[in-house]
Amino acid sequence: MEFSHIGLPTDEPKPGEVFVEATRVWITNFADHPFHIEWLRFEPDSPVTGPVREQPHVAYRVASIEESSRGLRVLLEPFTPMEGLRVAFFETEDGAVVELMEYDGNPFDSG
Repeated sequence: MEFSHIGLPTDEPKPGEVFVEATRVWITNFADHPFHIEWLRFEPDSPVTGPVREQPHVAYRVASIEESSRGLRVLLEPFTPMEGLRVAFFETEDGAVVELMEYDGNPFDSG
């Protein structure tokens, strides 16, 4: 498991944001931010609800979402926001929101 970024919900458009159709959310590229922050702006009709939409999250690159998520409560089932990447959101026992990111091949070779 390797730290990737922190995601922060916002209601304000941010420069460089792109649209993720699967979740109907606008996101910024965390790799372009000096502190690896990803801004998320949800469309009103986004299917994402609850903690993923309302709270910040911490994201990690993992070799296997299934293995890394054992014991965590599922908030958003795994999905593919772009080719070569699967992500899922979970809640820890103490209420933190965590995103697990699984890349095709070795996740640590993908950026």
